[in-house]
Amino acid sequence: MDNTVGQPLDRVDGRLKVTGAARYSAEYPHEGLVHAVIVTSTIARGTITGVDARAAEQAPGVLAVLSPEKPPRLAKDPAKKQKPQDRFVHVLQTRQVDYQHQPVALVIADTLERATHAAALVQVRYRASKARVDLKAERSRAYAPKKQAMNGREADLVQGQAPTAKPDAQVDATYVTPYEHHNPLEPHATTAVWDGDALTVYDATQGVFNARDRLAALFGLPPEKVRVITKFIGGGFGGKGSTWAHTVLAVMAARAVSRPVKLVLRREQMFGPVGFRPETHQRVRLEARKDGGLLRVRHDVLTATSTFDEFVEPSAAVTRVLYASEQISTSHRLARLSLGTPTFMRAPGEASGLHALECAMDELAHTLGMDPLALRLRNHADTDPETGLPWSSKSLKECYRVGAERFGWARRDPTPRSMKDGRTLIGWGMATATYPVRRSKAGARATLLPDGHARVVSGSQDLGTGAYTVFTQVAADALGLMPAQVSFDLGDTRMPQTPVSGGSQTTASVGSAVKLAARALRDKAIALAVADPGSPLHGLSARDVTVERGQLVAGGKKDSYAALLQRQKLDTLEAEAESEPGKEKEQYAMHSFGAQFCEVRVDPDLGEVRVSRWVGVYGAGTILNPKTARSQMYGGIVMGIGMALMEHSVVDPRSGRFITRDLADYHVPVNPDVPDMDILFVPEDDPHVNPIGVKGIGEIGITGVSAAIANAVFHATGRRVRELPLTLDRILQET
Repeated sequence: MDNTVGQPLDRVDGRLKVTGAARYSAEYPHEGLVHAVIVTSTIARGTITGVDARAAEQAPGVLAVLSPEKPPRLAKDPAKKQKPQDRFVHVLQTRQVDYQHQPVALVIADTLERATHAAALVQVRYRASKARVDLKAERSRAYAPKKQAMNGREADLVQGQAPTAKPDAQVDATYVTPYEHHNPLEPHATTAVWDGDALTVYDATQGVFNARDRLAALFGLPPEKVRVITKFIGGGFGGKGSTWAHTVLAVMAARAVSRPVKLVLRREQMFGPVGFRPETHQRVRLEARKDGGLLRVRHDVLTATSTFDEFVEPSAAVTRVLYASEQISTSHRLARLSLGTPTFMRAPGEASGLHALECAMDELAHTLGMDPLALRLRNHADTDPETGLPWSSKSLKECYRVGAERFGWARRDPTPRSMKDGRTLIGWGMATATYPVRRSKAGARATLLPDGHARVVSGSQDLGTGAYTVFTQVAADALGLMPAQVSFDLGDTRMPQTPVSGGSQTTASVGSAVKLAARALRDKAIALAVADPGSPLHGLSARDVTVERGQLVAGGKKDSYAALLQRQKLDTLEAEAESEPGKEKEQYAMHSFGAQFCEVRVDPDLGEVRVSRWVGVYGAGTILNPKTARSQMYGGIVMGIGMALMEHSVVDPRSGRFITRDLADYHVPVNPDVPDMDILFVPEDDPHVNPIGVKGIGEIGITGVSAAIANAVFHATGRRVRELPLTLDRILQET
């Protein structure tokens, strides 16, 4: 039987989605379901002096109003975390206000409309203090974060010895990336249901087990008393990787009124208590010989966190691994601002850090009069510069070669403003893409059914990127079945435990467990067959038996899963397995790599930029499904176009409020902003990373995108804009 892994199988959940049958976290019906609406603060820093909820409590349909006047009881301080991705959540336990749009009250009513109306009647009085929201002004108070906040890495690192040779060319520039907010199609949503002392939560989360453990701790419950279900997510991108205040508040509300409660954030509340990509100021200094060889690389990062919690955008970490240089120095500094806590946003650190590094490399190439691609090839790192380890596999040079050929890079005139279409300026730019390979412990369970079909489950999440489909393919191949003979399910803490779907680790972690569980089940069935006197395979060696479309085959004889279960009088046959990392990361450095090539068209009078062509080439290990993999890359590049050209959350320095609070003011790319894209994967067999050889592709697609666009804009205009987004006013102002 031909393998289905590697084939562009249509999404197995596609029909559910296009017919509306896929059920998201806000769509579970429950008898007596009521609605909760959050009231958020109108100041960025200060103290609540009083909450007048009388008018709200007397409004029609209102069941309760919760506020710090009578704080709802919790078993654990919400400032204490169990896991690094846990956030300090403001859930009405204190009168202190730490940022604009902090939850300060919660209204529960019998309909959403009545809850929304009553929330507007709640009067909150404050004693305001001056907010600190200017990152540059807080530089003097910035500090170096601890290793825990840096995912176990040092905030500062010097690699190699200071070069003795004098540089022939230098670049010293500061690049600024702005605040960006998550705006997935599905906003954050939670439905909470108590049944005595047992809790069930339907939550739009990227980590059902993390949510379970966090809620169990906060409400003083054993984890087995908390069930979290997430069958479908309408986009996560890191923003749904932590348990935020609204989830805890929904559970509080359900307990307060003894009814199931649904809480869905309004679009403007997506700019409040659920995080964002923080602003960064990144100074990059490069020194090189005249042949382009790097002597020294220095990358210093200043970024923001909140006053009450800590999150680091580790933008310089990628500089430690990408290029060979005699010396590489990196540092990170955090400034505490009167804003909410930042969070993970697709390729946190790599997306912002590669923007700065890859723009600086382009500036160096221009200074040297060298082709930008040739400069990158000259400084290709044959081993990991940070650890000195060999790469488990690395196809970056092949990505460069294939991408340049498909794009036609050799036809590029290097002189800025030299390529035109009529009056329109044409620019070509490129950048390197990379993202680390990650994997965590995960479990899966596989079950043979009486008809010879199989059911496979794992408690993971599908962010909408194709997990249902690729895990079906992995299980089908391991069991010797067709995909139509396998049903795969996920998103429930009653299933085997898995990690959060973040860091591009889900397929590597869960897929490996699925393969091992399915293989264990197949081997179990084969062992039964060769030991069964009633089987045509009786007495044969288990090593000689293969399985094709549910048929056990050896020596010209056949049995079947269905017949085997019937003879054994078994309703089902089951196997469970776990997969976890070994010592491979002590032996190899593991990254995906790629190359981004783009063409832009710039109006010389208006400064308007349009991305008109894109080629992206990636080496990412085994590609389980080219169709869903390409969709991942499309999404990453589109998000990178938004990062480069339009996404920007603006803070009012007087009030500390994000004033871009809806999709009318916070622009994201739409169809006319996105060109046709040529996406390719170079073949890459990596036996070291995990049992299925995948590297993870959820985040590499966005890396390098904004830099490639900025470099193309420079090539088109001769103007270097070092602050994102590349809006027309900045392009017209730069000289």
